[in-house]
Amino acid sequence: MTDTSHHGTPKEADKERPLSAARAIGAAIDQLSELLRLPVESVSSCERAEDGAWQLSVEVLELSRIPDTTSLLASYDVELDPAGELLGYRRTRRYERGRADRR
Repeated sequence: MTDTSHHGTPKEADKERPLSAARAIGAAIDQLSELLRLPVESVSSCERAEDGAWQLSVEVLELSRIPDTTSLLASYDVELDPAGELLGYRRTRRYERGRADRR
């Protein structure tokens, strides 16, 4: 049996601990892919804001084609609250897998 008299419940302890980057990435992938019903390819950026919220850039496979280099991907900006719940997202870019950004 867990003693919770001095430290609160284990769930309360988890709420006090800041969400790690790895857990924020996992939460973003799970929630965005569930909402869009599309597979997430990768997370290209992840940073924590001063208020503890998370801002991520997530790459999603929107249309699979053959050959794979012509498949359509999209970049989404995703925001999570400090606990890892999705606050919002928006598509910022759509591109073919085989096309590099121009600099």
